[in-house]
Amino acid sequence: MAPKQNFEVNVSKTQVVAAALPMQEHWLPLSNLDLLLPPVDVGVFFCYEKPSSDHSFGSLAGVLKKALAQTLVSYYAFAGEMVQNVAGEPELLCNNRGVDFVEAFADVEFKELNLYNPDDSIEGKLVPEKKQGVLAVQVTQLACGALVVGCTFDHRVADAYSANMFFVSWAEMAQSKPLSFRPSFRRSSVSARHPGCFDLSIDDMYVPISKLPPPEKELNGINQTSLSRIYYIKAEQIDQLQLLANDNNNNGTKSKRSKLEAFTAFLWKLIATGTNASDKYCRLGIVVDGRTRLASDDKNESKSLMNNYFGNVLSIPFGEKKNKDLEEMKLSLITNEVHNFLDGAVTKEHFLGLIDYVEAHRPEPALAKIYACKVTKEEPAFVVSSGQRFPVRKIDFGWGLPVFGSYHFPWAAKSGYVMPMPSASGNGDWIVYMHLPQGQIEVIEEKAAHVFKPLSHDYLGPI
Repeated sequence: MAPKQNFEVNVSKTQVVAAALPMQEHWLPLSNLDLLLPPVDVGVFFCYEKPSSDHSFGSLAGVLKKALAQTLVSYYAFAGEMVQNVAGEPELLCNNRGVDFVEAFADVEFKELNLYNPDDSIEGKLVPEKKQGVLAVQVTQLACGALVVGCTFDHRVADAYSANMFFVSWAEMAQSKPLSFRPSFRRSSVSARHPGCFDLSIDDMYVPISKLPPPEKELNGINQTSLSRIYYIKAEQIDQLQLLANDNNNNGTKSKRSKLEAFTAFLWKLIATGTNASDKYCRLGIVVDGRTRLASDDKNESKSLMNNYFGNVLSIPFGEKKNKDLEEMKLSLITNEVHNFLDGAVTKEHFLGLIDYVEAHRPEPALAKIYACKVTKEEPAFVVSSGQRFPVRKIDFGWGLPVFGSYHFPWAAKSGYVMPMPSASGNGDWIVYMHLPQGQIEVIEEKAAHVFKPLSHDYLGPI
């Protein structure tokens, strides 16, 4: 069935869901790692088959709201508001303001949703715009009875790891199960050292905003319109990329590279190949989670705190290579390049230094350079964020697992964004969300159609 264009979404009810128990109003400062994030919102959505006829849409929405109110008792940061403190920095006011919760109906069947093109089917329709607070939720019934649960949250409050904790806890609460996570907001876990100390390599990754170059004017349409697209990659294709990435190096040694490193190297080469500007640079950033790095090896309490820490614990190291070099290099050598620039950012000292770096520049905010570097058609830049922990096979609110789920992050940065996640099928396939300039999307689909398959309902199966 052809995708349905321009379907309408009608809101039937809007209310604010607050935590089920009263709490003392208090301020929760953002950590130094939170302060590295610009004010951007992140979306995520889960699609479900039509529940049994025993449940009305109103009763299903009621289950979500009741469980949300109970979950917000522990995840109270999502029920607060972002405000500015006297130093001009953002700070979280934990006042149980609550979460905007929208109930809606869309005159489209699930098989008519163009999930390959979320700009058309998801943006502004099934994932809510966050107008107030920290988190917004929308549950939408489709014409066939299927459900879509969409959420939007402030990235300054939570990274994907933290949001995943919340989603799992919300689903567990809906089924009266014990919670797998008890979120920790202990900011001392990521506090600066005194005296602080950081390696100069951090200056290559981050920059105070006062040192950013002035924005360049667009010339002759050189900055293309960015598009969001969702693909699937079969497990055997991922295995093949990893096999190529682990091919013998020139010195005869055998490397051991991850699937994510192999995937990232393949995409880096692919995007560079499509530039037609051999002497220009292609820049790549990779999001690294620092929780396991900051947890002390000999302290179980520290490990537990970091495993449950709610907030941002991210760094974005990046590398750059000339387009012609990436075009000519074997995938195994490019994967080594990816591994090498990641190597310096996967240590405890790197994250401690990053925390100290922010402290040294406060209250002036800093930003990852990959967000702000020069980006043109000839000099592309993009970020890969590992979504391999995306818990799509755990978000069961009582009417079954999702048939599909994805993050949705059409950010305003000039650099592109790519998020690979596990498929809801659980068969080893990947779902890949991309937000890239149109020209790069065209190159990917032309040169790597055997790897990146547009998400279709044939792949998802009948629903």
